[in-house]
Amino acid sequence: MASHVSHVGVHDHGFNNISTYGNLRRLILEGRLPADQRELDYTEIALKASGAVQAARHVPTAYRQPWSPLAGAAGVAPSGYVYSFNGPQSLFADTIRSMRSLVVAHQLGHVLMGEGDKPVNLLHRAVEHAATTARFNVFFGQGRDRYDVRGRVAHESIFNRNDGQFRCPSSQQGYSPFTTWTRGAAWIICGFAEQLEFLHTVRGTDLDAVGGRRAVTDLFLETARAASDLYIDGYSARDGVPYWDSAALDTHRLGNFTAVDADPFNAHEPVDSSAAAIAAQGFLRLGQYLAGQGQAAAGRRYLQAGLTIANTLFAEPYLATNVRHQGLLLHSVYHRPNGWDYIPPGRKVPCGEACMWGDYHALELALLIRRLAAGKYYTFF
Repeated sequence: MASHVSHVGVHDHGFNNISTYGNLRRLILEGRLPADQRELDYTEIALKASGAVQAARHVPTAYRQPWSPLAGAAGVAPSGYVYSFNGPQSLFADTIRSMRSLVVAHQLGHVLMGEGDKPVNLLHRAVEHAATTARFNVFFGQGRDRYDVRGRVAHESIFNRNDGQFRCPSSQQGYSPFTTWTRGAAWIICGFAEQLEFLHTVRGTDLDAVGGRRAVTDLFLETARAASDLYIDGYSARDGVPYWDSAALDTHRLGNFTAVDADPFNAHEPVDSSAAAIAAQGFLRLGQYLAGQGQAAAGRRYLQAGLTIANTLFAEPYLATNVRHQGLLLHSVYHRPNGWDYIPPGRKVPCGEACMWGDYHALELALLIRRLAAGKYYTFF
């Protein structure tokens, strides 16, 4: 894993390093592994370095004024982002979940040292990235384009690197820039929900430089709720599992697909169980957060959505039961546009296979539910 800690060419540090070094540290601190100070120090230096390396993959935008989708709210300036492996013009929705890497490094007392020995606050950079993602990758039904519905998520935002201006939405793994690639939406749902949880550990004064606690919290919450509401009410099937994109080429052939359970064996468009597993965790966290803020009814809505999805995924046909199969969670999709997903003989669309992020997030989801049932909890920090 050492090469992943120092990898300067990806936006994946939160996935690769929080999920490995972060979990190793958690298991030590929970007493699940033998106490070993040297091993703990090893994980923490890896997490510090990872957060700084990821934060260094940063470019500014042309936007310095605070922005919020909420009328009258203070807002946060969408002034920069951690760019994807496509290059500095590219902001991925996925990368919100790599902000875990930045805030854990910040929590451990680390900073990124820049030119002239100037320290870069990793918490501030994470908030800035999240604000830019909310502003350009997430839609709030405010007429940004002809297809602007509240909760739509664009996988990618493209910027002119000569002046930092936003140019257009794009998509690498979705059907189009104007539909929602459902795993991209799931990253937004889970990523913003877990960042809301993390904000509770931060002093209010630590957020003053990026607009203040209220501005940051309001922005994160509305972004998480917008993406969650469209997932629940707009494009997921009755059992909580979405198809790989909200409106792909042959989605119309599925009929009223939101009124029935998802069909992983249909002949038109594949489902994506990995999107469901990721979103379910986000729903549970968002529900818990709202309940803790005194919004019991809203909290129940999202908590129930997460549990509905889990009830579907942890049973056949999604849960792998063949001992010869190497995966855990079946019927996930990796990259439909590139044709990288296996189509079994006699089938017309991919089905029956697992992927790493589907399996991993199914495990995270199961752990979270188990902790909740025991009156405990589980966070990345």
